[in-house]
Amino acid sequence: MKKIELEIVALSHSITQTHSYAVVLGEVNGLRRLPIVIGGFEAQAIAVALERMQPSRPLTHDLMKNFMNAFNVDLMEIVINDLQEGIFYSKLVCINEHDTVEIDSRTSDALALAVRFGCPIYTYDHILESAGILMEDTGKKKKSEVPVNDPSTSVGREDLSKLSLEELNTLLVEVLDQEDYIRAIAIRDEINKRK
Repeated sequence: MKKIELEIVALSHSITQTHSYAVVLGEVNGLRRLPIVIGGFEAQAIAVALERMQPSRPLTHDLMKNFMNAFNVDLMEIVINDLQEGIFYSKLVCINEHDTVEIDSRTSDALALAVRFGCPIYTYDHILESAGILMEDTGKKKKSEVPVNDPSTSVGREDLSKLSLEELNTLLVEVLDQEDYIRAIAIRDEINKRK
């Protein structure tokens, strides 16, 4: 089967499930999108890596990357290889100087690692056919698709535009202390807009 390369194009609140998010993968050089529902912690892990934030202590996926690097294991690619009863299955394709090994993984964890390693994300056509969405080529985003760094991806979002710069900086410190990096991204973007 031919692999189709995907890229992360959006991270948004899930329309179908409360307290969940959807990571939207887009077909590279194509119009199909593959939305995958993930939990809040997984969304945060992906957002932290996408925004190149440096938490004070390594998150679990950072620890995994450090562990793999320490033992000379490289993540070559991830493959979303199956879909059963609405659940996506993925594998990590890892190499060292002797072997190539495929490791079963939750798709959200695989995506969080892919962002950290900068490796490609793949799936197969039958998965895109059964769970993908075909976007119209109008040059406009669909309403349900939110860019990764959009403030509306934050949990418990305040109307940040109504807060003063001092209040934003105070709130940023608070959410970073709580390790709520998704909200921190939105606050940081609002602060940067004002500079």
